Amino acid sequence: MKKIRTKNLKTVNGKTLLATVDIGKITNVGYYRCPDGTEAKPFEFFNNGRGFNTFWHRIFQVVKEAHNLDEIVVGFESTGPYGEPLVHFLRKKKVNLVQVNPMHTRRVKDLQNNSPNKTDKKDPKVIADIIELGHALSLVVPEGVAAELRRLTQARERSVARRTALLNQLHDLVFVLFPEFLQVMKGVKGKSAHYLLTHYPTPHDVMRLGLKSLTLILKRVSCGTLGEQRAKALYEAARASGGISEGKKSIFLEIRNILAFIEASDRFIGDIEHRISDYLKNVPSSKFILSMQGIGKITTAGLIGEVGDFSKFNTIAEVEKLAGLDLFEVSSGKHKGKRRISKRGRPLMRKLLYFAAINVVRKGGIMHQEYHKYLERGMVKTKALIAIARKLLRVIFALVRDHSRYINNYSKTRNLKEAA
Repeated sequence: MKKIRTKNLKTVNGKTLLATVDIGKITNVGYYRCPDGTEAKPFEFFNNGRGFNTFWHRIFQVVKEAHNLDEIVVGFESTGPYGEPLVHFLRKKKVNLVQVNPMHTRRVKDLQNNSPNKTDKKDPKVIADIIELGHALSLVVPEGVAAELRRLTQARERSVARRTALLNQLHDLVFVLFPEFLQVMKGVKGKSAHYLLTHYPTPHDVMRLGLKSLTLILKRVSCGTLGEQRAKALYEAARASGGISEGKKSIFLEIRNILAFIEASDRFIGDIEHRISDYLKNVPSSKFILSMQGIGKITTAGLIGEVGDFSKFNTIAEVEKLAGLDLFEVSSGKHKGKRRISKRGRPLMRKLLYFAAINVVRKGGIMHQEYHKYLERGMVKTKALIAIARKLLRVIFALVRDHSRYINNYSKTRNLKEAA
């Protein structure tokens, strides 16, 4: 398999049929252009299996009739889920798949007829222009275990977001019903808080339970972590509570429903994490990434799912560009712009690396000293963390490339060996 490169590609030559697609939810708009300038009028086809075969038959017929064509390049904008079935259909054909940045399409569209007009029939022509200019990007599609890890990581991200929204709703309802509960129990996330809200959600329920029974319940549910002191504080808070008394039955009904959804989300997230662990055992490169203290299984699975096979990239610059962590600046004349990350890559990769950076810069972390060097140079904390995230990605790429495990304080260890 040829190397995957997330960079500008010179894909079109004198024997290439260039076909492009503007992808929509229900219908796509196809277009093709021959090296001699012959082009088709943009045509619609359904975004389903029958439509894909119609598109493929049409462009393949052109190749059969024009004997001097040796290659088919199919390009489209970077899309969400609506483009995935077509991509997987075309990957089974003898075509070179490329994509263009939607931002480039918005900018280049003015070149056609000197008009900012944007239509479904104009877009595939604009995409073709961008590809001919050499600004197409290669397509990175994870396969096998990497594809499973990508789907699992994305599912986990969505589930965590839903659970966070449910916890926020629960927090608001509890505040209306029993505001002091949030102060005594330190929020609504804990197991003990969930048990109390399920069985004794109102101040009246806590008071009726009694201090002695409340103490025994807290000790049992928290496995001894919470005891008489916390029970007494909650009991006194219930006695002086300022929560509402009207409509509380309906609020309690919603609280129970939210708690059920949260429990279901927790079980689903746990199942996902278990499956991620199983899949990682089948990825040889995972052990090299996991050798870094502060990089966990979720981060490792997410990176493998987004990148696919690290070995298919020639340089770290290509991986940085895929993540949107490549640097740019806007300078002109005497003005010297600040360097920033482009953010024109996969947002989940940046998120995973950013939170991994937070882990590794903690006291005792593998990048703690490096982080403080950035701060001493005048970097704000956010930029310093982004710099650490970039460095983490470079180290991960090197570990996977060299099939090596991470050695903490490697430079110091090497110096000691050389001195010996």
